[in-house]
Amino acid sequence: MIKMQVIGNLGKDCVTNLVNGKNVINFNVAHTEKFRDAQGNQKEKTVWVDCAYWTDRTAIAPYLKKGTQVYAEGTPDLRTYQKSDGTQGVSLTLRVLTVQLLGSRNTNDAGGNDSYNAGSSGSMSGVPASGEMTAPVDDLPF
Repeated sequence: MIKMQVIGNLGKDCVTNLVNGKNVINFNVAHTEKFRDAQGNQKEKTVWVDCAYWTDRTAIAPYLKKGTQVYAEGTPDLRTYQKSDGTQGVSLTLRVLTVQLLGSRNTNDAGGNDSYNAGSSGSMSGVPASGEMTAPVDDLPF
């Protein structure tokens, strides 16, 4: 088994579709690395990863918004296709088994580090930052 992991920010809101009777949540993650080139200049390189999360438990979808930082883990799915100019194209998609919310660049409050984990079992558990719990965990809407 080949395992792939990515931490980054969502480039746009996720899209939930029904394909052959199964739910799939599609989203893309941008991971940016900073490095120095041979001349010592600071550079950045951004890699975009298309993700497909096949699950019956779509309760995480409303939280997968543009700018949200996520950790996604799964297996790579390589696909070939015919381009409009007749040449062969290749795309790499992460078939997500686990996704975890890490926070959001857009949060104005100090508690933007709540995490929710939707593992391969599909179960979800919320873990608020210490001292920020406002309701019992049993009252979470999912």
